[in-house]
Amino acid sequence: MKIAVASGKGGTGKTTVAVNLATILSDRGSVELLDCDVEAPNAHLFLDPTIERQADVALPVPVVDDQKCTGCGVCVEACEFNAIGSIGSGVLVFPELCHGCGACWKLCPEDAIAKGERKVGSVGSGHARAIAFHHGWLRVGEALSPPVVKAVKDLARGADFTIFDAPPGTSCPVVETVRGVDAVVLVTEPTPFGLHDLELAAEMVKALGLSASVVINKVGIGDGAVEEFCASRSLPILLRLPFDRRIAEAYSRGKLLVEAIPELRADFERFADHLVEHARR
Repeated sequence: MKIAVASGKGGTGKTTVAVNLATILSDRGSVELLDCDVEAPNAHLFLDPTIERQADVALPVPVVDDQKCTGCGVCVEACEFNAIGSIGSGVLVFPELCHGCGACWKLCPEDAIAKGERKVGSVGSGHARAIAFHHGWLRVGEALSPPVVKAVKDLARGADFTIFDAPPGTSCPVVETVRGVDAVVLVTEPTPFGLHDLELAAEMVKALGLSASVVINKVGIGDGAVEEFCASRSLPILLRLPFDRRIAEAYSRGKLLVEAIPELRADFERFADHLVEHARR
């Protein structure tokens, strides 16, 4: 079963939910957690994994042979991302804009473009107790994170439960993360900002044809608007986490809630039961 934990905005407790859910499910079968929030991965701070393997993530980029290039402009016209531009009788490559689609070297009539590589990030794999762990980092200064997200997803080995900790928001990295999962858990908070971004995230999940449920974190600081929205959209609320100083303290120390606050373990147990039942309908 593949479960993505996502949120319309950062700071809602998405990673907190993902790592605690993974811990609970590890008592019910094999579990792997993939931290796909490659711009700011932090699941390792709570699970403290032993990283056993690391690898670079590279994107193919064009390398132009100036001796062969006639400046015909075919590659410039083919590039949808403006990564190649005409300059005099030749072309100039802007590697940072390249998405690695390959149109330029496939269409070049002079065979003047070879395939090079540009490092965009790294991935690592290991174990955290009974949980197989995979995460990735986007290289500093890079803007294109979906290739690194995809590289993290490619590390999955097909456990009984695979948890994807998605990036915040609703942009391309999130879509890449949730594509192909069985269920999406949307983590929000009962504030106007939380509601606004939950609406966006719910629309994204609906557009992708995926099953969604909701976790409300920091219950007690806002109003009932999020609850009303979920009821109006038939989005089941499977877990409510209170606005509790003990949760903030456990988080700040990198502790799992299900271990630091015993009564929350029962809540996460019920959450896991409801989530599996909801996804299998």
